[in-house]
Amino acid sequence: MNNENIIIVGAGAAGLAAAIGCARAGQKITLLEQNNKIGKKILVSGNGKCNIDNRYINLNRFHSQNPDFIAKVLESYDFAVVEKFFTSLGLELVEGKEGKMFPMSLQAFSVVELLEYEARKIGVEIVCECAVTSVSKQGDTFTLETTLGTKTCTQLVLTSGSPAAPQLGGSNSGYAFATKLGHTLVPRHPSLVQLCSQESWVKGCAGVKVAGLVKLYANGEYITEKKGDLLFTNYGISGLAILDLSREVSTRLANFDYCELSLDLMPEYSKEKLTNLLLARIQKESEKPIGLWLQGILNKKLIAIILEQSKSRVKLEKELGRKEINKLVHTIKNLKLSVNDTKGFKGAEVATGGIDTSEVNPQTMESKLVPNLFFAGEVLDVDGDRGGFNFNWAWVTGLRVGK
Repeated sequence: MNNENIIIVGAGAAGLAAAIGCARAGQKITLLEQNNKIGKKILVSGNGKCNIDNRYINLNRFHSQNPDFIAKVLESYDFAVVEKFFTSLGLELVEGKEGKMFPMSLQAFSVVELLEYEARKIGVEIVCECAVTSVSKQGDTFTLETTLGTKTCTQLVLTSGSPAAPQLGGSNSGYAFATKLGHTLVPRHPSLVQLCSQESWVKGCAGVKVAGLVKLYANGEYITEKKGDLLFTNYGISGLAILDLSREVSTRLANFDYCELSLDLMPEYSKEKLTNLLLARIQKESEKPIGLWLQGILNKKLIAIILEQSKSRVKLEKELGRKEINKLVHTIKNLKLSVNDTKGFKGAEVATGGIDTSEVNPQTMESKLVPNLFFAGEVLDVDGDRGGFNFNWAWVTGLRVGK
């Protein structure tokens, strides 16, 4: 960027990185934020510890209709570039599980405060509680109508995010501005989101958490699987494995596919190992009710649905045989749960879809359709996996704008 009249819309991760990069290059920057403070999504990330990035950046951890764009954006912008950026702010990073990176303070507000300090120090004007209501372009000038009056610039950067987490300021505004200026949108759906079910039994299991394996079937066809925590809730199911799976579910539901989950509640046990364990536990003369017997290995709340889905007719431990054990094992490792919805954008961490990246230059993030219009972060049709990848995309695209 060469002009000294730049407005950036959205003071999240991408907007702050872009603002600092541009200001360090000597540009005059105005950063507009609709919230009363900057970086709200940063502040809640990682349960307040801020999972700021991931050390192991890989193309398959990002999703888009145009994966070639992702490859070009990430080229020469690896984790080391992002780490150097944060070191320049005075922020040291530490590594957690699965390559997740956190501020050494393990406090998200450290990240926001150091970003804000740097931005203001190098001359970025940050204007909070300033919502942009419309954007137009006449000749070389962009005109922005805002809740604080009309503003103009010759270069505009949209880092206004997605509709995910509207309670933190997520909205469709950036999409509206982009489409008005001639850009195309890829359909948006909630991702990294909890799933809903109309099956009544989940309410009885609410609060139960297991380390499991979940497989997704759409219209009876196997799609994918994820391993990790499964948390039953009043509305359906959550947990890390569910969040990891939710992108596919959200997309399939939008296409009116019938989605069903197959839950393996004991993935650490093979079918054979679990069968042998249960057979070895049987006391042939025992009058113990089967439900109580199963409490020796399973959460009590899960037992009724396991007995129901296994179609077991056994009432007492002494009545158990290999045939009944096989039924129980199959159900424990294949508990079925139909899914009819997600918790929507309000429950989502990110959104799929966004501005069609075929219309954006991956080197500079400038629009190919509108000169001096730039994009960064989640407003683009790119979303990442859980574990710091969405933040990585925000930092990298913001830094590309500001280079």
